[in-house]
Amino acid sequence: MREIVFDTETTGLDPRAGHRLVEIGCVEMVNGLPSGETFHVYLNPQRDMPDEAFQVHGLSSEFLSDKPLFAAIAEHFVAFVADARLVIHNAQFDMGFINAELDRLGLPPLKNDVVDTITLARRKFPGQRVSLDALCERMGVDNTRRTKHGALLDAELLADVYIELTGGRQRGFDLMGAAAETQTVVETTAVRLVVRPPRPHAASEAEIAAHVAFLAKLKQPIWLLAAAEAAS
Repeated sequence: MREIVFDTETTGLDPRAGHRLVEIGCVEMVNGLPSGETFHVYLNPQRDMPDEAFQVHGLSSEFLSDKPLFAAIAEHFVAFVADARLVIHNAQFDMGFINAELDRLGLPPLKNDVVDTITLARRKFPGQRVSLDALCERMGVDNTRRTKHGALLDAELLADVYIELTGGRQRGFDLMGAAAETQTVVETTAVRLVVRPPRPHAASEAEIAAHVAFLAKLKQPIWLLAAAEAAS
């Protein structure tokens, strides 16, 4: 199973207000673990960088001025993602920006299956903080490099968090799942019951005589004492 954990950085919060992508970071996962393949690019947003956004990710207009436009990397990005499941922290935000950029180019939106790790975390830790930093702290993921937001670094951290949210690094060792994939044929043998006639339980004359002789040897049997007490 192929999954892409990805994150973006932007000039603001709403693509409908003219805000643009400035960074995309992707980490490929195969069968639940990072494969080592990544996709990372900085983008020229063709607009100014608001101070609020700069304080979040530290990407200045000067730094981004010589970076490629989204149009130059769109085909490569879509090919890298392909039909993989997407793993995103706050999926609505990132998918909104990606699809807005694709729409500007007249390209179809991404329609991949999406896992929102915020939703997973809220189910696992109801009522608790579910920011990426909070989840890293709770799950023992080292985020000391994260002094500012960065798309590739955040995708790498999210990949580790996602692994823990879905069972940890040993989830591939699923013996029950492996057993379920192995078909076992069990042969059954029909057993024909033989009905025998009922055995006689009535005592023979000899058995009755032996029983009477045995009782005669008993001295003061309890049933006779009980009968005498009942009669008095």
